[in-house]
Amino acid sequence: MQRQRAAHRAGRARAESNGPDRGAPAAVRGMRSENGCRLVTMSEDIHTIVDEQLRRTRQRYTRGRQQLVELLVTTGRPVTIPELGALGAAQSQSSLYRNLAILEQCGAVHRLTSTDDVARFELTEELSEHHHHVVCSACGRIDDVVLPPAIERALGEAADEAREQRGYVVDSHRLELVGTCGSCS
Repeated sequence: MQRQRAAHRAGRARAESNGPDRGAPAAVRGMRSENGCRLVTMSEDIHTIVDEQLRRTRQRYTRGRQQLVELLVTTGRPVTIPELGALGAAQSQSSLYRNLAILEQCGAVHRLTSTDDVARFELTEELSEHHHHVVCSACGRIDDVVLPPAIERALGEAADEAREQRGYVVDSHRLELVGTCGSCS
């Protein structure tokens, strides 16, 4: 719970900063994917963080898990198991599921389910950045989108309003925009 709050605060602070990379950890500065989202560089930082997360759950950071982390970094969006295979994952499908489940349990990977009920995987915001998703209602594709600071502030205000109206303490927020991707429209 505290980690989610810290990640949310860090995401909000980055969104409110003057530059897109200002305030981001060294592992997430610089590179951008084709959709404009910041990519985590393959520095030692991200691998060190994932290794520590796995060690806390008494797991090892194997070459297969390292490769999965690298593939998730380079895609820049949530991907399915078959997409990971097509991107060059050198593991059987059952090993992919098992390793992704372990990475999810340790807090390195987040599982998303789209309109097609197919699981997609991405790195957690702790390893990437605060972002939201655009979901295709036809094929289920999910893309990351980073919202402008003004919209992030408005979402923060909406969280404050929810607290005032209903007494909730809002730890984080997620926004999913649903539409049709360029391939399906």
